[in-house]
Order: sequence, then structure tokens, then C-alpha cells
Amino acid sequence: MSSIGITLIAGVMFVVALGSPAPRYLALGDSYTIGESVGAGDRWPVRLAALLRERGVAVADPEIVARTGWTVRELSQGIDAAPPHGAYELVTLLIGVNDQYRGGDAEAYRADFVAMLRRSVGFAGGRAERVVVLSIPDWGVTPFAEKSGRDRGKIAAEIDRFNQINREETARAGARYVDVTPISRKAATERSLVAEDGLHPSGAMYAEWARLALPAAEAALGR
Repeated sequence: MSSIGITLIAGVMFVVALGSPAPRYLALGDSYTIGESVGAGDRWPVRLAALLRERGVAVADPEIVARTGWTVRELSQGIDAAPPHGAYELVTLLIGVNDQYRGGDAEAYRADFVAMLRRSVGFAGGRAERVVVLSIPDWGVTPFAEKSGRDRGKIAAEIDRFNQINREETARAGARYVDVTPISRKAATERSLVAEDGLHPSGAMYAEWARLALPAAEAALGR
């Protein structure tokens, strides 16, 4: 079993496999990828790597570049500040909820997402089929959204629009796409899927995301 090294560079946390010859995995995103309000073992990229190994697919521990609150542009800036090195056999990308939360324009999100997707493909050695994009979950179903007094229907509609964009651009690039938004909406009635902060997913929700992402990740790794 490989050991794990954790490094903080410019405020960005990297979870790095040490001394492992297994295929490398880079996970890019925001609070959903860093696993805000859950333990390290419950982060969905960590769970995904564990599921891959259970299926006999060798993969290194994920290197995570993510921070709570990041927009697409801020993720890009974080990468600029502490760029990952080398090519990766698997790259996952989940980004955009903070663009929507801050009232960002959908077409501005498209331009930023396309640029980030292009960078993701670059990290995958130019092979788009090694990149797996996850849809933006719907935070409008959470207790936090309910207490905030914001229009939950409007949140859902905006997230659907942003996801239409990232799905279109993922297909155009030839990358893989996983839709976690429907299951995220189960949190409206299943509070066990929400973390204690009332906003972010629980470990149980992240386990579902990892399960949904597993087939795409296996395909990306050639299995």
C-alpha cells in the first residue's frame, strides 16, 4: 500500500502518493472536491480511488487541488500559484458552484470552464478521454439555502443552465461526464446526505458520487 504525503502550498492542499508506480490521479475543484465538513477519507476523490482499487484498477492516491469558495478562475489562479507536475492518467474536474452562487453570467462561466477543461486535458497528457467532469450539485435543496431566504427554484434553474454548459463543452472536448445533480437533490428529503454545516455533502453523499463516477474513471484508465 502506498503512503500518503500532505503538502500545503500557497494555501492549496495536495494529497500526494509517495513512492507509488500506480497511475496518477489529479482532482481539481472547490469545496466539494476538498470535502468541506467531512474527514479526509470521506472526500469523493479518495473514495473513488478506493473503489477503483477494489475493482482491481491500480491508481495512486489523488492529488487534490481545491479550496472552498473557488470559482473557475480562482481554481486556475490556484493552479498557477502551485502547478501540478507531470502527466496524469486520470483527471477529475468539478467546478462552477461558486460562479453560480456569486451571480455569475452563464456565458462567462462557459468561457472560463472551456479554458479550465483545456488545462485539465493538458494535465492528462493531451488525452481528453482521461478527463472526467462532474456536474454541479444543487445546493438549493440544503438547510443553508432554506434559511438564507434565497429563491430555491431560481438556484435550481441556474445550476441546470450551468450544467447544460459544462455538459456541452465536455462532450465537445471529448472528455467524460458524470451527472451527480439528481442525487444531490435527494438531500431535500434525506438529511443524512448533508454534512453538519447544513450546506455541504456528507460522507454518504460523497460515497454516492464516487459510485457514479466509477464507470467513467475505469474507462478513463482503460479498463
